[in-house]
Amino acid sequence: MAELRHVPPGRAGRLWLTQRLNTGRRAADLLHRKLQVLRVELERLERQRDSTERRWRDAWRAADIWGLRGAMTAGVRELRLATPSRVAEVRVRWETVMGLRYPADADCDPPTTSAADRGPGGAAMVEAVAAYREALRAAAAHGAASAACRVIEAEIGQTRRRLRAITDRWIPRLESRLWRLRQELDETEREETFRRQRAASGN
Repeated sequence: MAELRHVPPGRAGRLWLTQRLNTGRRAADLLHRKLQVLRVELERLERQRDSTERRWRDAWRAADIWGLRGAMTAGVRELRLATPSRVAEVRVRWETVMGLRYPADADCDPPTTSAADRGPGGAAMVEAVAAYREALRAAAAHGAASAACRVIEAEIGQTRRRLRAITDRWIPRLESRLWRLRQELDETEREETFRRQRAASGN
């Protein structure tokens, strides 16, 4: 274990070490509580991620089926012409837990058709457009849930490393140095007491 540097000598060093040891223990307690909160939040977000994934996969399969039907009945050219000229817009709602900001949800507005766009022709194409719009919304929600899990998981990993650094290295070093310093002070006090007693007895 590496030796602590810049520790003041004597009783000042004991106070210095005690203050830092108390600070280290408070920091470890805060990090431990942060880990607990983050784990609970991660469990909730993992359930949300699994739910949005199922929704997205179902919506994607439906869109794939209706897209294939539309292409088979109306032709690939008709499918291409039905594509809107505008792009989709995604709005992300953010939340914060223990000072960590993460995407809580995403709402997607699929592109609306403009006056210049050609609407979908045929019943299959109409169903395909609706299915693709739903798949787009589901994909945005699943993307936000997946990203939130990655952010929380990364923060949990960093918090664990900080907690281990404090509890496994910093606190033991302080405790070891404080114990040795107390032993040294006790020995010094015993020697001083012995000298005073000898001086008082005239020896």
